[in-house]
Amino acid sequence: MQNKNIVALLGMAGFVVMADNWVVSPILPAIAANLHVDVTRAGLLISAYMVPFGIFQLVFGPLADRFGKKQVITFSMILFTLATGLCALGLGLPDLALYRALTGMFAASVMPISLALIGDLFPIEKRQGAIGGFMGISFLGQGLSMAIGGVTAYFLNWRGVFLLYAVLSVIPTLALIKAYRSIPASKNPQAKFLAPYAKLLAHTRSLYTYILVLLEGVFIIGSFSYLGAYISQTYHYNYLQIGLIMTAFGLATVIGGKLSGKLSQAMTPRGLLSLGLLAAVVAESVFAYLGGSLGWLIAGIALLGFGFIFTHSTLLTRATEFAMKARGAAMSLVAFCFMGGGGLGTALGGVVIQHEGFRGLFLIYGGCLFVSWLLSFALIRHHIIQTDELALEVAE
Repeated sequence: MQNKNIVALLGMAGFVVMADNWVVSPILPAIAANLHVDVTRAGLLISAYMVPFGIFQLVFGPLADRFGKKQVITFSMILFTLATGLCALGLGLPDLALYRALTGMFAASVMPISLALIGDLFPIEKRQGAIGGFMGISFLGQGLSMAIGGVTAYFLNWRGVFLLYAVLSVIPTLALIKAYRSIPASKNPQAKFLAPYAKLLAHTRSLYTYILVLLEGVFIIGSFSYLGAYISQTYHYNYLQIGLIMTAFGLATVIGGKLSGKLSQAMTPRGLLSLGLLAAVVAESVFAYLGGSLGWLIAGIALLGFGFIFTHSTLLTRATEFAMKARGAAMSLVAFCFMGGGGLGTALGGVVIQHEGFRGLFLIYGGCLFVSWLLSFALIRHHIIQTDELALEVAE
């Protein structure tokens, strides 16, 4: 099986997982009404998913290094599909929360292990394009999730949303099983569980990258999380209309993912990283000053998508070189920092909005992204990453 086909296959799995990651938010009121609970209590479903999703990012990486990446991701997708289907059968808040927790647990494996597997398959000069393509397909799922959920919930009900995602997840799961023998296998039976994380954080080159990933998650994803609420308040659109508008982010990540590979050949990694961060800064300014115009708003959302994919694909490509024999752990730490940063940025953003409003959020987060851009020049000093020494240290 050609490596490009494997990237597309992994991208399909990432698409479903990232779409499922955001599926509860737009249908939360419907779930609360159907289960006869307050919306605030129903919010437990989001935490029930996100907590295991974050924690198990760090669990699956070492497991993949020790037992094999394709083995772990295939096993996880099978159980992810079953858990998603169970969500459609939830009769009350406790059992539905349990099913969402199981879904988050197994969803946690897909992104970091897929990226680690791509790191195994592609040489460094072709890796950013492959990572960009994978991330673009995956985050298209996030961009379309509200539209998919809104349409399905409107014509069926909230249970139909989970049933649809279970059916969709069957496709990449069966494709993974069919292509199982064609996907290269790599195992390291001596891989340790916690030691790689300690060594990755102790080395300045990898630590600086993880810091930037954390900041990226806080300010880009933290801002993106409230775009739907901003559109609702400004334009009074329904969830379906909001989802369609926010699809601009997902489409931009797909296009930007393809462009990032070509741009990485013409620019230094630090140059592409700078381009991504500056694009995100401009996007936040568009939201703050021109968000009242629908055309400018959509352009800003697309620009944020380009900024995200250029930034994230560059940092991910850098991280794939940190630990040749513990690549699963290295990528799991990236995912943990990114998702943790997104959660932190969302929580802080809620506080900012209460005191300063949406415009204040976009201005503050845009300013912080500008500081992150300046910080990147101090932290990312090397145009070409020399990681042989680090790879040896982490593998020991």
